[in-house]
Amino acid sequence: PNVRALGVHLTQGQMLPYARAAELICEMTGLSVSPATLHAWVGEASMALQGTADLIARQLHHAPVLCADESGLRVDGKLHWMHVAATADLTWYGMHAKRGLEAIVAHGILPKRLGVLVHDCWAPYWKIDDGLHALCNAHLLRELVYAQEVTGQDWPAAMTELLLNAHQLSAAARQQGRPFDADAIAAFTTVYNDIVRAGEQLNPLKLKPDGKRGRCKQSDAHNLLRRFRLHADAILRFIADPTVPFSNNIAERAVRMPKVKQKISGCFRTVTGADNFCIIRTCLDTLRKQGHSMLEVLRRAFAGDPIMPAA
Repeated sequence: PNVRALGVHLTQGQMLPYARAAELICEMTGLSVSPATLHAWVGEASMALQGTADLIARQLHHAPVLCADESGLRVDGKLHWMHVAATADLTWYGMHAKRGLEAIVAHGILPKRLGVLVHDCWAPYWKIDDGLHALCNAHLLRELVYAQEVTGQDWPAAMTELLLNAHQLSAAARQQGRPFDADAIAAFTTVYNDIVRAGEQLNPLKLKPDGKRGRCKQSDAHNLLRRFRLHADAILRFIADPTVPFSNNIAERAVRMPKVKQKISGCFRTVTGADNFCIIRTCLDTLRKQGHSMLEVLRRAFAGDPIMPAA
């Protein structure tokens, strides 16, 4: 179990290519291990950890706040999509050939959730249900910088200042155990609406010329302001609900390591290999967050006594 755990940890935890991991094991232990053997161990680890990954998925259904993201990965020479659902203590990965609502429904994590869904305003997330949503303000801040550079108008800087000040003050209030009251929330909302209104006056809706078919293309600034208007509650939810984060950073951090693996080791050659990676990384990242050694997680799995995540 120790050697098999080391092999899987090197390839799925530390993202080494199979050949380099086999060479390292040989130098460390004197055992001649082929890349094919490592590949077989990964399959065994995936089977041993499947129950743990299923439990993590069920726990995410009850999370009060759930962060979601997705990213493209090459699998069997084709573009596939890795979907992530995460909290501060749990991480779940799933691979699918599709990016949109079909994949989200097939995985069954987000549609069954009970809490607030934090995301980057990608359209399919809004189609899941009518539950509560919260938007990633880090994405919006980047778009505000672009709007400021393109238009030279004052409202992007004002909105940036409002969001950053609200983030700083809400974080301080959480630490002191006294979240914002209704008056403070109303004050932030009033300033927010004033900034959006000022931006809309400078970037009005473009009307379609008479006789022209189709929709009239709007400016990027107008489209951004429209998002601020339509999704004001989701953007400011971090002020009203102290459990909601300012950004979607939890999910974005979870996406980075699989991207590192693709950069170092190349694409996944088979769908089965990609699925095995998702199951193993689900367990490793979750239990790492909960204070367990990733090597010990794998050793226990091979020993037939897998570590289960805390409720």
